[in-house]
Amino acid sequence: MLFMVIETFRGGQPRPVYDRARAQGRLLPEGLRYVDSWVAADFARCYQLMECDELTLLMRWIAEWTDLVDFEVVPVVPSAQASPLMS
Repeated sequence: MLFMVIETFRGGQPRPVYDRARAQGRLLPEGLRYVDSWVAADFARCYQLMECDELTLLMRWIAEWTDLVDFEVVPVVPSAQASPLMS
């Protein structure tokens, strides 16, 4: 399953997130795969595409960052898979 994770940096402060990531890595549990990410030009949000078979893995990862980030999680499917469903 793919998930678009929208992270909003608490207090508008991305630096603590970057500092932790540099010091400890992404803190991904085994089985959760980071696909790609994009940061808003104003550095207020980060959009991450994550993949896993068990939602609990994603929730474990979120728990590692919830002190610094507010999360919105949207299950997504690739456009190539969605298009045939709309035929």
